[in-house]
Parts: sequence; structure tokens; C-alpha cells
Amino acid sequence: MAKVKKPFSYDRTILGYSGSGIAAALRVAVPLLQRTRAMTAQPTIIIVDDDPGIRESLESLMRSVGLQVKALASVPEFVIEGRPEGPACLVLDVRLPGRSGLDFQRELSVANIHVPIIFITGHGDIPMSVQAIKGGAIEFLTKPFRDQDLLDAIQLGLARDRMWLENEKAIAALRARFETLTPREREVMALVVTGRLNKRIAYDIGISEITVKVHRGQVMRKMQAASLPDLARMADKLNFTAEKSPSC
Repeated sequence: MAKVKKPFSYDRTILGYSGSGIAAALRVAVPLLQRTRAMTAQPTIIIVDDDPGIRESLESLMRSVGLQVKALASVPEFVIEGRPEGPACLVLDVRLPGRSGLDFQRELSVANIHVPIIFITGHGDIPMSVQAIKGGAIEFLTKPFRDQDLLDAIQLGLARDRMWLENEKAIAALRARFETLTPREREVMALVVTGRLNKRIAYDIGISEITVKVHRGQVMRKMQAASLPDLARMADKLNFTAEKSPSC
């Protein structure tokens, strides 16, 4: 039976977001509560392959070792489904109707959507595998491959995704604390982490040294920083500098 090629751009996208292409469809902010739930959610393996036989075989393999699986026939189906909340790994066929798996890998990167990818293909070559690995793929497997090779790659992908989710959760909590700072406190924080003394900060922004000390204490308390180096590390994670302070 001839394969029916489906269009790649969809008006309907995850969470009802309307836009063109994968990047617009998947660029959805995940709130802190959802990130927290993600850490306790069961891992999910997403299989995207247009061959029903391959999908069924892979799904059976995953379930036999206790993994939760979503088996999809195309990239647009994944776009509509969206990324699972918990740790995930994408088993992706290189050759698919519409856009190829490699094209989709680039789209995910542009959209800043993180999901570990394992490529599978029956028609791979060295340049293709190099491109996939350079793009961040966990593994590039040529059919037929050993079941254990795939399962090992999946475990590696899930481990990496758990680490990524944990880091995202920590950054989200840090941003939430940062949002409690007043504009003046952010201004003081931006200068404090550069190592400037209170007297110099007071002179630079036109307030008293005592007021600087008060704001500095508030910043340390609200950010839950144990020390100045700790606060500096937080500013670095937030990519926050004096130039980006709204009052500077």
C-alpha cells in the first residue's frame, strides 16, 4: 500500500497554541508545579516510526521490561501529543513521511525543546549518523539491531533526561525567588555579585550605604543565599548581570 504523505504544519497544536511549524507548536513554558510533577512521573518512551510492524515490535519490547510507551506513526502526531511531563526518550525513525527524523531533531533544537533522541533506520550511512550524533542524539542504530543495544541507549537517555528535569526544576525555583525581589533589590544584587563594596554601590546608584546594607540583606534572605559566592552562582545561573538589571 502506498504511503500517504501528510503535511507537516498543523493549525492545531499542543495546548491549543496556534502557529506555524514545530518550533511554534512546541514552545510552551512549563510552570514550576508542572516541573515538580515531572520529577515523579513515570518515564515514557515515545516511538515514532511509520512502519506498523516496527512500532508493534518495539512497543512489545518496551512493555516487556516495564517501560511506559507511546507508539506514533509520524512527527505531527508527536507535535499534537506533546512532550510527556516526566522523564522521556524518543525512539525516532530517520525516514518518515513529510519531515525526516533529522529535520525534526533540528526543529526541536531551534524550539529549545529537550528530549533525548535515539535514531533507528534501515538505510543509514556514516554522514547521516555523524549529523545525528552532532545534533545531540544518544545513539544511531541501524536495523536490524540488538534489543539490548536499544534498551541500553534508552536507559542512558532517561538518565540524562532526569538530570535535565532536575536542573530545570532548580532553575525554576531560583527564578521564582528572584521574582520576589524589588527593582532596587535587583539593582543592588547585580552590583553586589560583581564584588563591589557597599560604599561604592551607594555612590554608584545614589543612595546611602545603610540603605545598601538593608537591600543587600533582603536580597540574601529572599534568594536564600548562604554567602556572596552562593549569590554569585545564582546570578550566573539566571544569566543576570548589572547590564540586565532594569534599574541600571
